[in-house]
Amino acid sequence: MVETTKNSGEKLSVSSTKTLTLKRGGVEQGVVRQSFSHGRSKAVVVEKVKRRIAGPSETKAEAAAPVDRATAPKRPAIKSAAAAAAVATAPAAAPAAPKSSGVVLRTLTEEERSARAHALADARLREAEERKIAEEEARIRQSREEAERTERAKAEARKHDEEERRKHDEETKRKADEVAKKRFGVETATVKPGGARPSLEADEEEAPRVRRGGAAARPAPAPKAPRSGGEKRRGRLTVVTALSADEIRERSVASFRRRVQRMTGHRDEPKEKIAREVTIPETITIQELANRMAERAVDVIRILMQQGHMAKITDTIDADTAQLIAEELGHTVRRVAESDVEEGMFAAPDDPANLQPRAPVVTIMGHVDHGKTSLLDAIRSTDVAAAEAGGITQHIGAYQVTSPSGGRITFIDTPGHAAFTAMRARGAKITDIVVLVVAADDGVMPQTVEAIQHAKAAKVPIIVAINKIDKPDAKPERVRNELLQHEIQVESLGGEVLEVEVSAKEKRNLDKLLDVIALQAEVLELTANPNRPAEGTVIEARLDRGRGPVATVLVQRGTLKPGDIVVAGSEWGRVRALVADTGHSVVAAGPSMPVEVLGFNGTPEAGDRLAVVATEGRAREITDYRVRQKREKMAARQTGMRGSLEQMMNQLKIAGRKEFPLVIKGDVQGSIEAIVGALEKLSTEEVAARVIFAGVGGITESDVTLAEASGAAVIGFNVRAHKEAREAAERAGVEIRYYDIIYALVDDVKKAMSGLLAPTLRETILGNAAILEIFKVSKVGNVAGCRVTDGVVERGANVRLIRDNVVVHQGKLSQLKRFKDDAREVVAGQECGMAFENYQDMKVGDVVECYRVESVQRTL
Repeated sequence: MVETTKNSGEKLSVSSTKTLTLKRGGVEQGVVRQSFSHGRSKAVVVEKVKRRIAGPSETKAEAAAPVDRATAPKRPAIKSAAAAAAVATAPAAAPAAPKSSGVVLRTLTEEERSARAHALADARLREAEERKIAEEEARIRQSREEAERTERAKAEARKHDEEERRKHDEETKRKADEVAKKRFGVETATVKPGGARPSLEADEEEAPRVRRGGAAARPAPAPKAPRSGGEKRRGRLTVVTALSADEIRERSVASFRRRVQRMTGHRDEPKEKIAREVTIPETITIQELANRMAERAVDVIRILMQQGHMAKITDTIDADTAQLIAEELGHTVRRVAESDVEEGMFAAPDDPANLQPRAPVVTIMGHVDHGKTSLLDAIRSTDVAAAEAGGITQHIGAYQVTSPSGGRITFIDTPGHAAFTAMRARGAKITDIVVLVVAADDGVMPQTVEAIQHAKAAKVPIIVAINKIDKPDAKPERVRNELLQHEIQVESLGGEVLEVEVSAKEKRNLDKLLDVIALQAEVLELTANPNRPAEGTVIEARLDRGRGPVATVLVQRGTLKPGDIVVAGSEWGRVRALVADTGHSVVAAGPSMPVEVLGFNGTPEAGDRLAVVATEGRAREITDYRVRQKREKMAARQTGMRGSLEQMMNQLKIAGRKEFPLVIKGDVQGSIEAIVGALEKLSTEEVAARVIFAGVGGITESDVTLAEASGAAVIGFNVRAHKEAREAAERAGVEIRYYDIIYALVDDVKKAMSGLLAPTLRETILGNAAILEIFKVSKVGNVAGCRVTDGVVERGANVRLIRDNVVVHQGKLSQLKRFKDDAREVVAGQECGMAFENYQDMKVGDVVECYRVESVQRTL
């Protein structure tokens, strides 16, 4: 092996049989043999590297020299910024004299120098962050230790106070024991002198105990000297017995009470009677009454038995009986009714100081096709009339416009058709002013008279608007004179009722009409309090497929806001949104403002009063009561309560009439109400329309199922059936009819109901014949020879046999012969032979009357 030296401390080994290796100088090698189990051993080469401190001149050479990573130990990481600075400044130091190896290391580049500078800066930042973290931890630790010291101090103080209290209690107890010993010491001495038992008694007690244990009998132990400390302790040793070792055993209060009860026979002490105020509804169970009085139910039943009434604990008694029982037991009674849940909803009066002016509510009324909706369209510059089916208004609408003077006016448009009487009455009740529209070319009509009656019943002023004055045949004076017949005297005729001649088509005198309405409103001095919970009336209600139940509400008092809990009839809900008549959402609705309210749980009925309540619980309580009332009324109507003789007669009268069952679905509640009312008017004593179900919304599958079960037809007014409902109707064979005009609906139902009527039988006299001779024919019977006196006699016609002006037989003509031939008919002046069905008692001189019976279909 030939070794050559390269650099200082490194040798390059070259051998002919081994590979070229680079050995490090300053390394000591040794061989260590390791022994293992089963006689195995292994030789391990151990190298020992001498550690030396590198100077500045050696740093460069050591950095440039290649190092075997497998054998060289890892250098320790830089622990501080100072050490890193020393390492970084080392390349910049003056180079030392090179060693004998002659290797010159390169200097650091700018990139390396900047990288080392960044490393130093990062190290300084890390040290600063670590220092801050350490300071924060020290501060937290110090505060925690301070809190622990405070808690320890408080615990020590509590422990000290407890110790003081315990010492005070022990001292008090000790003093009490000394006083007790002084008080009872003499008696104890007289009863048990010396406080010790004789030894004989101890022997007698010890001997049986030993025998029971099963051991051999032992001689009795020598008698011990009597103890001066009292009796021997018995029982097991516990903390209580240990602490109360020196106490004298006395009877406890509970033990003394038990002894007294045993001696007196468990007599209970009489308790003080407590009089309570008992709330009693219209009906109450015995158990509930006893609970409210805090009495036993047995006592209540005993009082009822004394009154001769046998009852169980679950029986219900009326309010009068409950009041007698409560007063007999010494309680005061407060009677309440089930309807008390509605108290305070609408009766709260307003302070006159809080009243503010409000817009007038004007209802437009009149006969059908007199231009009510067209007049309102001209005022609002809209075209609502064109959207109505058939050109007639079938919905009640509410709108708000601005008058020329700047004030707001709320208009309510009502239908003029005869079927919408309830709508017109509802509009008259909630209005301040009624505008009576009368066509100048048509005059006063039946619905005009009805509108006048509604306005008078509501005690509201009337303004007459004579419309269609642009027509050639318009006669306003005729209208004025016809109104006089119904006690409506206009100003032009010396009365007090305001009148305006208008033309909705040409928009003539519309400003004058609005001014007259504003003048009438000023006279009325309309005011309301907007700063209170809202109250109003439901004008119309419908079920919208996208928005759910929607109610058109006219706010009358207060302000309605989203989020309010409202109750209307038997429905309640939380207001989700308020939509004005223009279609825009509003944040609040004040007095006299019509809005659409979204958020009801169900569709309320038109005409229901709306009120805002404080909580959902109150709303549920009110609606539950109203639902029960409605259910009871419906059950009473269906069962036909026999409250009077008149009702019983009515039930007997309609018992045999035929019924035409119907299931009606409409778009709004008002239309449903009008349809049901119109169909009820069609009913007679023989046939009636029975509405099984009437509701708002589209026709559903459940409606078809109900119609199938009851054999009814389904009618949709401005609504359509769902896909599932149509398929179910096709399978079940249920007829669904759609209508958008109430005229057509009522006419079709009228025709269908007419088909249920029994037809009328009408007789037509054909002719008379006199019997001249009676012939007896074999296999036929008696045959009457007759001469036709007037008219015609037909074979198969109905006949009456009259004898001395008395009908003796009524039947049919079985045979008619002319000479020996059968004849179809025989005219007057000719003779013929007649035979009757199932009758042979004819006589000469009888008169045969021949007639035909015709069936005539009746109509309603």
